[in-house]
Amino acid sequence: MIKPVLDVIVVGAGHAGIGVSYYLTKQGVPHLVFEQGRIGETWRSQRWDSFKMNSANKLNLLPQQAPYFDDPDAFAGATEFALALETYAHQESLPVKEYCPVVSVHTDQERAVFRVTVSQEGKETVYLSRRLVIASGGQNKIWVPDFANHLAKSVMQLHASEYKNAHQLPAGNVLVVGSGQSGTQIAQDLLHSGRHVFLSTARVGRIPRRYRGKDIFDWLVKIGFYNTPTEEVTDPSLLKVKNPQVSGAGQRGKTSSLQSLARSGAIILGRADRAEANTIFFQPNSSSNVRYADEFSQHVKQLIDEYIQKNKVLAPLADIDLDDVPDEEAACASDLTQLNLVQVAITSIIWTTGFSGDFSYLPLPVLSDEQLPKHRNGIGTVDGLYFIGLPWLRKRQSAIILGIKEDAEFIVSHIVNSSLSGKR
Repeated sequence: MIKPVLDVIVVGAGHAGIGVSYYLTKQGVPHLVFEQGRIGETWRSQRWDSFKMNSANKLNLLPQQAPYFDDPDAFAGATEFALALETYAHQESLPVKEYCPVVSVHTDQERAVFRVTVSQEGKETVYLSRRLVIASGGQNKIWVPDFANHLAKSVMQLHASEYKNAHQLPAGNVLVVGSGQSGTQIAQDLLHSGRHVFLSTARVGRIPRRYRGKDIFDWLVKIGFYNTPTEEVTDPSLLKVKNPQVSGAGQRGKTSSLQSLARSGAIILGRADRAEANTIFFQPNSSSNVRYADEFSQHVKQLIDEYIQKNKVLAPLADIDLDDVPDEEAACASDLTQLNLVQVAITSIIWTTGFSGDFSYLPLPVLSDEQLPKHRNGIGTVDGLYFIGLPWLRKRQSAIILGIKEDAEFIVSHIVNSSLSGKR
């Protein structure tokens, strides 16, 4: 029996895949979306209990989505956001198949289609499509440094995606490795729970929660910060800069800084780089990491000030934000370069060291030497293959929910135009 051929298959039903499906549906393009769990699965299963989005609800809406949250300026939790995705998909009648992980993808050269094998209800089923959109993201495989394996088995180790709350940890102090958005939020959560926290930092910028009368994201959108096209970036290192520290915790979020965590009791350490049994070693760079974060905040505020002055925008002077005051002497930084975990009573480590992309199901010649998708503005190097939901896919904003609408519309427009021109 000849299998029917879909126009498009979308892999992943997070905000990226759902956004693509919306535009495909509006264009009348037959397609299916496969999700390994439930809609928005990673938001449901890989976030801690107190997690809050870093951008306000009004910035996290999908294409033509009616305001879902009661307070547009508040910050939703992970489950709330996942439910918003699910509600949107149902309201728009998007063809999502949940609990259908994609096992493999191959090309059928004779028929010029993709053969997508899916695990469905305990058995493998093959679907055919002319085009394939990979919306599974580049942050879906836990990454922990190899030296974590050198630590004593008595120390409990969890990745940030496995951490829920302090109650799942044994009694004792906690080492959090990584000072990005996840690391600083989890450190704050542990401090609020009464735990003594050691924080191993990295070179990560930060931004104030509010500045001159607006939430910082409102300013960043207004000044066009996120509109930088990837193809105009001349310094490749910019493409690897981590998202700055900021927190949506609390009623209106808060500024997150290493000095504010230190005032709450955290010990600020340098970057962890090796371990032996009960000892973990750190680079002597805690002070420079503090200064880098402060300088990043000052730079962003300067960009906003320049925009205000150039465009004669009426804006109040900045309020005093103690958490945003630079620690010019990096007094909050510890000069310790090693810790004996037994001596300082550390019984658990939370690795907030991020993820890598898992494209093992895609054995096509489409990955770089670093195992990252090769594409230009989301258009893959194999005809009919597309990517979405990757950092700097087309612009700086591609890494945040706000940027999905434009990227999804671009990808679907290319698919439709290719169909009209007779291309695959």
